[in-house]
Amino acid sequence: MRQAHVALLALIALASLRAAPPAATYVGSRVCAACHMDIYRRYSRTAMGRSVTNIDPGAFPTPATVSSDAFHRQYRVVARDGAIYQSETGFDETGRQIFESEAKLEYAVGSGENGVTFLIHRKGFLFEAPLSWYAKTGSWDLSPGYEQADEGFSRPAYASCMVCHTGRSRPVAGGADGQYLDPPFAEAAVGCENCHGPGSLHVAARQRGRAALPDRTIVNPSRLAPRLADNICMLCHQGGGVRVLLPGRDYADVRPGTPLIRTVAFARLVSDRGGVLLEHHAAMESSRCFRATSGRLRCITCHDPHVQPTAAEAAAYYRTRCLSCHKETSCKLTLTARRHSETEDNCIACHMPQQPTGRISHSALTDHTIRARSDEPVGAPSLGPSPAGLPGVELLNAVPGEPEIPLITRLELCGELMPSSPELQAAYLDLLDQAARALPNDPLVLAALGRKALATGQGDPTPLLERALHPPAVPRQATYLDLADAYLRAGRTADEVTVLERAVSAFPYSKLVRKRLILSYIQVKDYPKAHAALVSYVDDFPEDDFMRGLLKKANGG
Repeated sequence: MRQAHVALLALIALASLRAAPPAATYVGSRVCAACHMDIYRRYSRTAMGRSVTNIDPGAFPTPATVSSDAFHRQYRVVARDGAIYQSETGFDETGRQIFESEAKLEYAVGSGENGVTFLIHRKGFLFEAPLSWYAKTGSWDLSPGYEQADEGFSRPAYASCMVCHTGRSRPVAGGADGQYLDPPFAEAAVGCENCHGPGSLHVAARQRGRAALPDRTIVNPSRLAPRLADNICMLCHQGGGVRVLLPGRDYADVRPGTPLIRTVAFARLVSDRGGVLLEHHAAMESSRCFRATSGRLRCITCHDPHVQPTAAEAAAYYRTRCLSCHKETSCKLTLTARRHSETEDNCIACHMPQQPTGRISHSALTDHTIRARSDEPVGAPSLGPSPAGLPGVELLNAVPGEPEIPLITRLELCGELMPSSPELQAAYLDLLDQAARALPNDPLVLAALGRKALATGQGDPTPLLERALHPPAVPRQATYLDLADAYLRAGRTADEVTVLERAVSAFPYSKLVRKRLILSYIQVKDYPKAHAALVSYVDDFPEDDFMRGLLKKANGG
C-alpha cells in the first residue's frame, strides 16, 4: 500500500514538471480568490502582494521638501485634490529660480519594506519620480541614482524592471523604453499567476466540477523539480550581470514550470561573483546548505510565498525552517552567547544578516550565502560550463539538459558585458564572424556589422545599417544613431536629418536622440527647426542645464 502511495506521488510530481498548456490565458488574482480566499487574503498582505498600488494620498506624509546642493535643486511633495504631486525646482548659483516642473504621482512601486518609488504617466510613457519614500528613515529622499545624476521626471520605467514589480505589465511590443499600453498593467501587484501560470483552464475545469489528479491545468511550484521551481523565483530575485531575451521572445513568454533559459538568458562575468544586491539565487547556490543537500534546498524550503512573517515573528519563523535540516546542537555557541547580541534565538541574524545594498540608499537585503561564520569562504554556484565562445562568463539560469543558448543571444550577451570586460572583444568579434555566416539577414547582426565597419573604416556601413532598420526589424536607438553617423561621414546630411527624425518619432523621450537631431538641424543651417526642437527639448527636460543654457544663448540671453 505504501509503495502504491509513493508511486502515485511520483506520478503526480512528474506530471507537474511542465507549464500550464499554451492555450491557457490569464484570469487575474481576484478570480483565483473565489476558491482560495484565505490564501488570497494572506498573500495580499505580503510584500509581493503589495508590489504596485495606486496612490493613497494618506499613506505618505505631506508636504515635504528635499534639497540637492550638488545640483542646486529643491524637490517638493504635496497633496492636492485627492492626489500627490512631486515638483522639481532648479536654481542658479545666485539662488535665482530658473525652472520648475511638477507631475502627478500615478503608481506606488514597492511594498514599503525598504521603500516606495513612484511613477508618473506622460503621453503613453511611464517615468520614475525623483523622490522616493524610505521606510528605514521614515522620510522622503532622492530616488536611487539621483544622487549621481539629476534625471528629473525622465527616467523610464523599463519593461525589464516592471515585469518583476507588477503582476502583468503591458509594454508596447518593440516600443521605446517606458512605453506602455493603456492601462499599463493588466494586474498591478505580483499575483497568483506569476508563480502558478495562467489560470483559465484551471478555472474552467473547476467550474465543470472536474478535480482530476494530477491537475495539468495549473502549476504547483512545490511539485516541480527544485531548479524549475527556483526558476520562478529567479526571474525577479537574481540580479547582477546582464539579461538578454532570446530571439522572438518577450517577458510575457515566461511561464512557470518552463525553464527560464528558454525565454531569457542571465549572465555575468565570473570575476563579478559575490554581489549582494538581488544575488539571492546565485548566493543560495554557493552556500554549503545548497551543496550539502545536492541541490534539494530551494527557495520555498524557507519561504512560503503566501505568507510573510511580521518582524516580531521572523526569528521564530525562519528558525523553524533551519531546524527542518539542522538540530539544536548544530550551533556551537551556547544560548547565552547567542543571546548576547540578539534577544531571541535568531539563526538568520547570524547566518543570513541584512547588508546595505550600496546602490539604494537607506536599504538592506538579506545575504543568502548562509555562512556558518562570517569569514567562511563560499563556493561557486553550480552553473555548469561557460556558454560556447564566452570565456569567463557564467550563465546564471543554466538548466542541465537544455540546449546551448542561440548564437545571436551569446553575441548580444557578449556585447552587453564587453564594456565591463574589454578582454571579451576577441570573443565578440569571433561570435560576430560566426553570426555573419549563419545569420546574414538578422537585424542585430546587420547592426553589429555596420557598427564594426563604422568603427574600423573598412567597408561601407550604410547598407548594413539601413537593412538593420528595415521592417519588420524592431528599431534600436543605437542603430539609428549609427546610421546617422554613416550618413554624416558620407556627406549625406539630408539623409542624416531624415533618419534622426525617424529616431525621434520612435524614441520621443530619448535625450540622446533629440540632442543629436538638434545638432543636425544646426549643421544643415535649418535654424528655425533647431530652435523649435530646442524649445521642445527644454520643455520636456528642464533639468538639463547644458541644453537650457544653449537655448538661452539662442534667444540672445
